[in-house]
Amino acid sequence: MTETDSPAVDGGARIGHVHLKVADLDRALAFYSGVLGFPVTQRYGSDAVFLAAGDYHHHIGLNTWQSKGGSAPPPGTTGLFHLAILYPTRAALADALRRLMKAGIPLTGASDHGVSEALYLDDPDGNGVELYWDRPQADWPRDAAGNLAMTTTRLDLKDLSAA
Repeated sequence: MTETDSPAVDGGARIGHVHLKVADLDRALAFYSGVLGFPVTQRYGSDAVFLAAGDYHHHIGLNTWQSKGGSAPPPGTTGLFHLAILYPTRAALADALRRLMKAGIPLTGASDHGVSEALYLDDPDGNGVELYWDRPQADWPRDAAGNLAMTTTRLDLKDLSAA
């Protein structure tokens, strides 16, 4: 069966949460809750914690079940490229940028993709993290045939932080 023979997934399907193996739970919690601002919804002793935006059960799970004291996977291995956190507005993304700057967390990139504006960084365990907001679909760039025409250009951080 080829990919064109497969029926498409239901358009309502979404990525519900990400669950990360971390080396140090308190260090990861300081980043995801302390810097990014995700409140803890449940803690499982000293081994795992769930965090969420709003009243959802969890968007981010962190655990040390198989990774306590471990190191990040070396380059050249498979695994997570990055997790992406979608902010509802440009102003909310700007708030995230200001939180990162205040905490002294460096960005590894910042791009305008036409459809979105994105900040890239690494969490304390070396996991890639993308923080972004989507422009309204009516504003997404399209080619002459109407196909999506995403781009990657430098994001103006000064302009974003002022939002």
